[in-house]
Amino acid sequence: MSRQAWVLVVIAGILALGTLVGAVVLAVRVVRTRRMLTGLGAGGKVAFYGALIYTIFPVDVLPDPIYLDDMGVLAAALIYLTRLAHQRRTAGRQLPGQPDSPPDADRVRRSVP
Repeated sequence: MSRQAWVLVVIAGILALGTLVGAVVLAVRVVRTRRMLTGLGAGGKVAFYGALIYTIFPVDVLPDPIYLDDMGVLAAALIYLTRLAHQRRTAGRQLPGQPDSPPDADRVRRSVP
């Protein structure tokens, strides 16, 4: 094998490893949102479980060494879940795990001289 072929193999390996790391990071972030699932309704559950099943399922749009499609699905699910959580917060509904009142709500903030 020539030197150029080895360089291409190494670059392809680094890119595959980078996309794998990116997919794992996104999967961890999506899994961390599971504590909000009860408050986000059926759409949030479908987005969460659908993204994880698509990532784990061996049949993909792109072959498995290329995790770009998995990263896209995970990122879309994360964006969707984040928007749902934000809409619930602005509507004034409590999400599971949130305190009943914001910390230090009764304290008055004063400027420091």
